[in-house]
Amino acid sequence: MCCGKQRKEKDTNMDTQAVTINQWIDAARDSTELDLNHRKAYLKRATEMAFAITNDTLRLDHLSRISLAYKRLNDSLGFRKMNERVVQLSKKGRLYKALGESHWDMAAFLKSHGVMDSAYFHYQKAHKSFQMLPVDSTSLSLRGRILYGMGNIQEYFQDFLGAEVHITEALRIFEDLEDYRRIYNCNNLLGIVSNGMNNHPKSLEYYQKAGYYIKKFVSENQQDLLWENKNNIAHVFLKDGQYLKAKEAYSELFSDKALQKENPALYNKVTLSLGHVLFKGNSNFPKAEELVRQAVTLNDSMGFSEDQARAKQFYSEIIAAKGDSLKAKRYALESLKISKETLNTNRHLEVLRFLTSLDSENAVAYSNEFYDLSEKVKVEERAQRDKFARIRLETDEVISQNEALTRGKFIWTLVALGLLLAGIAIYIIFAQRASNNKLKYEQKQQEANQEIYNLMLSQQGKFEEGKQLEKKRISEELHDGVLGEMLGIRLFLSGLNDKADEDAVEQRAGLIEKLREVEEDIRGISHELSDASYQKFYNFIVSLEDLIHTISESSGMKCSLTYDETVDWDDLEGDIKINAYRIVQESLKNCVKHAEAESAEVKFMLREEMLQLTISDNGVGFDSNKGKKGIGFRNLLSRVQKMGGTLHIDSAKGKGTTLTVTLEPKYIVRQDPKEAPERKVMVNV
Repeated sequence: MCCGKQRKEKDTNMDTQAVTINQWIDAARDSTELDLNHRKAYLKRATEMAFAITNDTLRLDHLSRISLAYKRLNDSLGFRKMNERVVQLSKKGRLYKALGESHWDMAAFLKSHGVMDSAYFHYQKAHKSFQMLPVDSTSLSLRGRILYGMGNIQEYFQDFLGAEVHITEALRIFEDLEDYRRIYNCNNLLGIVSNGMNNHPKSLEYYQKAGYYIKKFVSENQQDLLWENKNNIAHVFLKDGQYLKAKEAYSELFSDKALQKENPALYNKVTLSLGHVLFKGNSNFPKAEELVRQAVTLNDSMGFSEDQARAKQFYSEIIAAKGDSLKAKRYALESLKISKETLNTNRHLEVLRFLTSLDSENAVAYSNEFYDLSEKVKVEERAQRDKFARIRLETDEVISQNEALTRGKFIWTLVALGLLLAGIAIYIIFAQRASNNKLKYEQKQQEANQEIYNLMLSQQGKFEEGKQLEKKRISEELHDGVLGEMLGIRLFLSGLNDKADEDAVEQRAGLIEKLREVEEDIRGISHELSDASYQKFYNFIVSLEDLIHTISESSGMKCSLTYDETVDWDDLEGDIKINAYRIVQESLKNCVKHAEAESAEVKFMLREEMLQLTISDNGVGFDSNKGKKGIGFRNLLSRVQKMGGTLHIDSAKGKGTTLTVTLEPKYIVRQDPKEAPERKVMVNV
C-alpha cells in the first residue's frame, strides 16, 4: 500500500514536471511580444528542469522539443548545441529513435539553409538509427520518410538514378502502410525524376498514379494538388512533343475560373504554357502571342520573378518568328538577366542556346558561355553524386569495422577460455589485456575520425571562408611586397648596365627581362586571387571562441571574450564577420609577438546602434604618435575601411594597448525555412 502510494506520488510529480516544461517551451516559442532574451531564458529554465528528469526517454523528448524551439527562434547556435547534446545522450543510452530524430532535425535545419550535402549525411545517419528499431508501422514510416528526404536532395542535385532507388524503396514502405498522402508524394517525385531523365512515358505513368491517390486522402490543399498534378501531366505532353494533348490539358486548366481566383500563380504558369503550346504546335499564332504577353504582364504585376525568365524567353521566340529581331533580342537579354539573378541554371542554358541562333554577331560569345556553364554544371553534378556515394560508403565502412571489432573481441574471449582450460592462465590474462587495449584504441581512433568528419561537414562554410581570406591576404602581400622588391631590383640592375662591358650588359638585360616576366606573373596571380568572393560565415561566436582558445593554449597568454547576446551574430553580413575575425586574430598575434602581454581581453558589443570591437592587453605598449606604421597596421586599417568603420589605437609605453573598431551593423535577409520535411515540387517548361 505504501509502495503504491509512493509510486503514484512519483508519477504525479513527473506529470507536473512535464506540464511545466511544456509551458516554458510554448512560452518561448509563441510569445512573440517578448524580446529574444526573455524567450531564451524560458528555454534555459525548461532545459534545467528537463535534465532533472530521471527517465531517459522523456528527458530526450523534452530536449528535442527545446532544440526545435531554438530553431524556431532562429538561434542556430542554441539549436546546434542542444541537438548535439541530444545526439550524445541518445548514443550513450542507445535510444535509436531519439538519435534518428535528432539527425533528422539537423538534416532539416541544414536543408533549409541550403547545405544540401551535409543534410544528406544526417539523413543517412537518421536512416541507420531507425533501422536499429524493432520493425513496426512506426519505424517503417520513419524509414520511408527519411528515404524520401534523401531522394528529394538527390533529385535537387539531378542525381536521378540515386533518387529513383531511394524514392522507390520509400514507396514500397508507404504502400504496405497504406499511407496514401506519402504514396502520392513518392509518385509525384518519381514523375519529376523520370521527366528529368527524359523518360516521358514513365513520368506520365507516375503522375497519373499520383493523381489517383490524391482522391484517397483528405487535405486542406487537395484542390491545389489536383491542379498541380494536371499541370505536371500537361508539361510531360509538351516536353514529349505531343502538342495536341498538351493543348487539351492546358486548355482545361485555363478555363477553370476557380484556378484563376484561388491560385493566380499557377494560373499564370498555365497561361504561359498554353501560349507556348499554341506557338510550338503552329495552331493559333495570334492567340499564342496574346497569352504569352498576358503572362509577362501578370508576372510583373504580381512580382512573380520566378517564372518571368521563362515567360520573356517564350515571348522573344514569338517576336523573333514575326521577324522583329531587335525586340526579340531585348526580351531574350532580359530573360538571361533574370535567370542569372534567380540562379535558374536550366533557364540560363536555354536562353543562351536561343541567343546563339538569334544574335549572329555575338553567337560565338553566347556559345562559349553556354559551353562553360554546361561543363560547370556537369562537374558540380558529378561531384555531388560522388559525395553521396562517399557518404554511403564511409557510413557502411564504419558499421563493418565496428562489427569486425565485436567479432574479434568475441574470438579473443573464446581463445582466452581455451587457454585457461589448457592451464596457461597468466599468459591469457596478459594477451587478453593487450588485445583489449588495442581494440579500444582502434575503436576510439575510429570514433575520433568520425567526429572529425562530422566537424568538417558542419564547418564547411567556415573552412571555405578561411580559404578565401587566405587568398586575399596572399594577394595583398604579393602585390605590395614581393612585386615592389622585384621592381627595385630591376631598376638597380638597369643602373649597372652603363658600368660594364658588352657581355655584362647583355647578361644584365636578360636578367631584367626575366624579372619583368616574373613581375607580370605575380601581378596576374595577385589579380586572380583578389577576385575571390566571400561566402557566408556561420557560427561566428563559436569561431571566435575557438580562435581565442587556440591562441591562449599555444602562447600561454590569458585571453577572454565578451560579446553582446542581443546581437544576431550569425545574421551579420559575411564581410563584417570575416574582417572582424581577422582583426582579432592579427591583434592577438601582436599581443603575443610584440607586446609580450600576459593577458588580453576581446569585447564585441552594441553601443548606440553601432558595433564596437575592442582588443586590449597589458603588454609593454608603444608610442602611437611616433614610429613607422608596419604592414600589419596597414592591413588592419584596410580591413576596417572595407567595412566602412573607424579604427582608434590607444597606447603608451608600459601601459598596454587598446584597439577599438567601430562600425555599423549590417544584416543579411533571411526567409523563414519550411518546417515540413517533404518539398512540394511543380514542374515548369
